[in-house]
Amino acid sequence: MKVLKGRTAVITGAASGLGLETARLAAERGMNVVMADVQGDALEAAAAGVRALGAAVLSVRTDVRRSSDLETLAAATLERFGTPNLVFNNAGVISGGLVWESRAEDWEWVLGVNLMGVVHGVRVFTPLMLRAARSDASFEGHIVNTASMAGLVNPPNMGVYNVSKHAVVSLSETLYQDLALMTGQISASVLCPFFVPTAIHRSEHNRPDDVRAQDATPTPSALIAEAMLDKAVANAKVSAARVAELVLDAVRDRRFYVYSHPNALGSVRTRLEDVVSGRNPSDPFADRPHLGAELRAALNSDR
Repeated sequence: MKVLKGRTAVITGAASGLGLETARLAAERGMNVVMADVQGDALEAAAAGVRALGAAVLSVRTDVRRSSDLETLAAATLERFGTPNLVFNNAGVISGGLVWESRAEDWEWVLGVNLMGVVHGVRVFTPLMLRAARSDASFEGHIVNTASMAGLVNPPNMGVYNVSKHAVVSLSETLYQDLALMTGQISASVLCPFFVPTAIHRSEHNRPDDVRAQDATPTPSALIAEAMLDKAVANAKVSAARVAELVLDAVRDRRFYVYSHPNALGSVRTRLEDVVSGRNPSDPFADRPHLGAELRAALNSDR
């Protein structure tokens, strides 16, 4: 999609992090911006900031776990701006811990946001974009889904999150192929960021009551995962603003895979070699054995 000016972007998870930075950049490049997030007050503050850049902005409080909320978002977008050209299914949360210690509520919440939020966005917006393409030969559209490097590898003690992001990669690859069967006017990308300084590692604070366990005390492995994430995010070198640039560059170039840290792809190559050769999964800490030793010690300290 070579031209962004005058076109419309819909962005979920837009109150902070990658979503907000993408909204700002889209506004600077002349797009109308529809901002959606489950955090109502934060969303309104973020939308005000994007409006101050001179963009036309619509903000819609949206819980992406609920298909009805995505349908409301689509209806509001159509009424205000017409069919969007860019849909960025970006909302995401994180929950760590040993895979068998993750509660049913953890699975419901993380899969509800990270996977079903993308499913609902694809299901609701793709038919609108296809309809626009059929009626207008000049229409161009692009769908970007946020996965993670954890959708391409399987770091230990992060099982629920890994599963959700692998599913988003699969969904996105299938979407790309399905769209290619139907039209040349709409394409798709999957964003696989590594550690980026956003608020996702604090997403537990926004967990809704309906997926909050009766025993809300985090498991020891979940606390260990949270501490490791805090440290990794604090040391992150690639900014959310830079990732937003990479996203819009990929839309312009119709590039499917979007990586924030291409130098981290060695672990992806190792995993794929494991798969193709049929060997057991490689040690994720082979290059950093001290980290593996620290994690093992922490997980086994009170058991």
